[in-house]
Amino acid sequence: MKIKDIEPGMSNITITARVTSVSKPRRVSTKYGETMVAQATIADETGEIILNLWRNQIDMVKPGDIIKIENAYSKEYKGRIELNIGKNGKIVVLEHAKSSELEEEIEDEENEIDFE
Repeated sequence: MKIKDIEPGMSNITITARVTSVSKPRRVSTKYGETMVAQATIADETGEIILNLWRNQIDMVKPGDIIKIENAYSKEYKGRIELNIGKNGKIVVLEHAKSSELEEEIEDEENEIDFE
């Protein structure tokens, strides 16, 4: 499946994509108690989508990684489609980011900062 084909309410989604960014984790309250969540943006040649990372999933992926997500589901939240991985889903890192890619990303971000 490709990102452009994902619609709200879908389940059993399997997709391969590159992680383009990961937010800082934040603490949230859920019906199961407090936990940590972060948002990763993942992309393929057809678009990009938010992937919510819960608890131990947060440390599994880094920007630049190529991942395969299995048995995910999609929901619409604040007008955009997001992916979630339930208890029966999983994330498989197919290729870790190369250190040179990470260095280039850091340099690009530093070049974008205006210190004036």
